[in-house]
Amino acid sequence: MKEFTAQYGTGMVMIPDISGFTDFVINTNMTIGKYITENLLKSIIDSNKLSLEVSEIEGDAVLFYKYDKIPSFDDTIAQIVEMYNNFKEEVDRLSIVLAMEIPLSLKIIVHYGAFIQYKIGRFEKLYGAPVVEAHKMLKNHIAKFPPYALFSETFLKANFEQPAKSTIEYDNCDNCMYLAEIGYIHYL
Repeated sequence: MKEFTAQYGTGMVMIPDISGFTDFVINTNMTIGKYITENLLKSIIDSNKLSLEVSEIEGDAVLFYKYDKIPSFDDTIAQIVEMYNNFKEEVDRLSIVLAMEIPLSLKIIVHYGAFIQYKIGRFEKLYGAPVVEAHKMLKNHIAKFPPYALFSETFLKANFEQPAKSTIEYDNCDNCMYLAEIGYIHYL
């Protein structure tokens, strides 16, 4: 049996996710697609001004987290804008260098709650309801046209005493059972 260590706490989960990725992979030369993906993910990670930890890179997304002293709403918005702007600049740069259209955009999920980090060998993972809920927030019909950021109501409540009540309807959700209540949409 492998040994493992764990860390537990309450904190923030942020997932920048590349939109249009499935079609891009299917319709792009593998070597060129890999090169583009590497550069775009690197632009997201290099934009990390809040000292968020990287749990893992999940194909077309980065799972960031931060325990305890989470950033303010304004700092989080600034971080998201920086990630998006650097991502967009890299898409534009690669489009020119490779002489091709790159039909990719970005959506970012921000959530809050109690989760645990564990390590098995050299692999580190996050476990907990907020991690599952954040991934469910990615699969939504709420904001169909990226770029945007979705903030869960629990993240807003962690930043404000009385956040505005969510105005998002769940009528278009396929399976909302584990979807966190959306508190705010920020279009980039």
